[in-house]
Amino acid sequence: MHVKIMPPARLGRARLPGGRALGWAEWGPESGVPVLFCPGAGTSRTLGFGAESLAGLGVRLISLDRPGLGASDPDPGRTLASFPEDVRALGLGDDLRVAGFSQGAPFALACAARLPVRRAAIVSGADEVAAMPGALPAGLRDLVDQVAADPATAETFFATLTPDALWNMIVPNSPPADRAVYEQPDFDRAYRRAMAEAFVRGPAGYARDTVLAMGRWPIAPEEITVPVDLWYGELDTGHSPDQGRTLAKRIPGARHHLVPGVGGAVLWTHAETILRELLS
Repeated sequence: MHVKIMPPARLGRARLPGGRALGWAEWGPESGVPVLFCPGAGTSRTLGFGAESLAGLGVRLISLDRPGLGASDPDPGRTLASFPEDVRALGLGDDLRVAGFSQGAPFALACAARLPVRRAAIVSGADEVAAMPGALPAGLRDLVDQVAADPATAETFFATLTPDALWNMIVPNSPPADRAVYEQPDFDRAYRRAMAEAFVRGPAGYARDTVLAMGRWPIAPEEITVPVDLWYGELDTGHSPDQGRTLAKRIPGARHHLVPGVGGAVLWTHAETILRELLS
């Protein structure tokens, strides 16, 4: 299917109380229901989803560059638990929904646990792999062990990656149904541009994200009390060892959706369905 990628309607940087700035991008009506989007690994605020549906749904999609990526200033001591405090300072209100894609998932779940969020969507979410070592393939288990034993050295290793290396890890290893999305000329340009923007300050922001996501999460999924939907494509074998089934069981009342005929690209192929559930 053809996926329409639209550039942000609005771009800016918000100054936080401590002086740092966060880069943000928005789509949809400014008066719409706010949906905070936590982008995937090594991509910037400018790669959104479902933009063609936002006006009809009444959604204001807000995407943030996490600290050290894109237009956001670094925060050397940041953790998963500090990200919700950055979001809180933006004053997005009490009607907030949150969506996390891929490596953005633990950051979205941290917001669901710590902020007055109405509902959360985790799409092709990176799992808490450090909490399920027995279910991991050997290569991933070795990386998780390295992060646990020596996070600083692991972060140095992840900082050797480039946008091109990250692209080559993701796209060629995706199922044909996903490559049919990623290799569309408009999507290819937008995806590559978002990766280049994310690395504009260097690889440290991506490396920090990866160590935080692959280590033990300081916020337990069991503590989340808001409704959560987890969306995985049935062809997705990379984001979670069991396509989010264990993660769904750990979050009280969570709903697990396994979408046929697609893999990690489900965020874009089923954008309107995901957004409608977030509004329910």
